[in-house]
Amino acid sequence: MTTETRGSDFARLARRITDAGLLDRRPVYYAVRLSLATIVFLGGWALFLWVGDSWWQMAVAVLLAVVFTQFGFLAHDLGHRQVFRTRRPSEIAGRLVGNLGVGLGWGWWTDKHNRHHANPNHEDHDPDVSPAVIVWSTEQVERSRGLPRFVAKYQAFWFFPLLTLEAWHLHVASFKSLLKPSMRNRGLEAILLLAHCAWYFGLVFTVLPFGKALLFLVIHQGVFGVYLGCTFAPNHKGMPILTGDDKLDFLRKQVLTSRNVHGGWFTDIALGQLNYQIEHHLFPHMPAPNLRRAQPIVEQYCAELRVDYLATGLVDSYGQALRHLHEVGAALRRPPAERASLP
Repeated sequence: MTTETRGSDFARLARRITDAGLLDRRPVYYAVRLSLATIVFLGGWALFLWVGDSWWQMAVAVLLAVVFTQFGFLAHDLGHRQVFRTRRPSEIAGRLVGNLGVGLGWGWWTDKHNRHHANPNHEDHDPDVSPAVIVWSTEQVERSRGLPRFVAKYQAFWFFPLLTLEAWHLHVASFKSLLKPSMRNRGLEAILLLAHCAWYFGLVFTVLPFGKALLFLVIHQGVFGVYLGCTFAPNHKGMPILTGDDKLDFLRKQVLTSRNVHGGWFTDIALGQLNYQIEHHLFPHMPAPNLRRAQPIVEQYCAELRVDYLATGLVDSYGQALRHLHEVGAALRRPPAERASLP
């Protein structure tokens, strides 16, 4: 993977993208999208109130999990300043959608996500491939201890069940981030997160009896976590893992560690248009609806440079990610005598 290349390759691609007008803001698109998302969000909770004390609320929980994830996509776009050009309106809208709306710390998540964009799939710098529970490389397996080492043995089978806990993990991490002195606007972030908890848990436990309320929370947050995970997993999981020895220019670092997912309008909506992951990583400020138009330009340019450009179907993308996870844990499935070299 160690390769030295010319940094000007990206500059030439950027000129093509700029000349095509694909970095221009899309205010009408985002005004409509934000309005529709807000209407559906409020409508979902109005449906919750209308259904009342009923087992049908479990179906409402699934619906609201989808709505929460779509709100998460909007928070993501706001974090990249795809909606507004300046910081202040982006932060105001991002915290309202993220902290108050879905209970995820927008400031913390944006900082983490930007570090991921700077060094995707890099063992030392990308927080999304840190071995918290899942391990992503054979080197991480060798260094793993405790729960990650236990899970790694059959982590391909654990992957989707663990995603049911992902939303809870993000909620907890959002509150934990408030303890860091380096966190900007901690007071505001805390107030909005607490306000989310107040209206969210207040509604659920006021309308539903305790048992149904707990089941609603399990289903809602579980589906929310799985949907989020199923959106982000196809993008980088199973792609090359970089280390300190890998020297790639910006274009190759982004393209070679990312995977696009084929699909029509339904796939675009379901995945928040993050199925154009290569284009998104090359141009994170590009408005989401422009990614589809940028895709053929980027693919053709990569072909000219002979840079591998991977695009596949949704199901196959999951297969590639799961096969990679299974291969990473292969050493731990060997007989003890064959594992003697592992620490």
